[in-house]
Amino acid sequence: MKKRIFTFIAVLMLSATFDYSAAAALSVPASDPDPVTVKMAMEEFKSLSRKEKKALLKKAKKEIRLYKAERGTDSDTSTNTLLLVILAILLPPLAVYLHDGAINSHFWISLILTLLFWLPGVIYALIIVLG
Repeated sequence: MKKRIFTFIAVLMLSATFDYSAAAALSVPASDPDPVTVKMAMEEFKSLSRKEKKALLKKAKKEIRLYKAERGTDSDTSTNTLLLVILAILLPPLAVYLHDGAINSHFWISLILTLLFWLPGVIYALIIVLG
C-alpha cells in the first residue's frame, strides 16, 4: 500500500513539474533572433575596423555591467521570495497558491503532501517557490 501511495505521489510530482508547452514546441523559441539577421550583423561587425570593433565591444561590456547592477538592486523580488519561504515552512499549500496565483496541480500536490505528512509538503513547497 505504501509503495502505491509513493508511486502515485511521484507521478503527480513529475506531471506537475513537466512543461508540456516546451515539449510541444521543439522549434526555436520566439525570443531568438532570426538567423539571417544574425548573419548580417556578424558580417557588418567583421567589416568594421579594429578600433571600431574595440569601441563597440567596450560599449557592450558597459551595457552588460549596467544590466547586472540594475538586476542586483531589485529588493522586492528577494523580499517576496523570503516571505514565501517562511510561509512555505508554516503553511505549504498557501505559499504555493500565492506563488502560482491560482489553484492548480502544484497546489493540490502540496495540499496532499501536507495532509499526508507535513515535511514532504514543506519540501515540495520550497521546491516550487525557489525553483
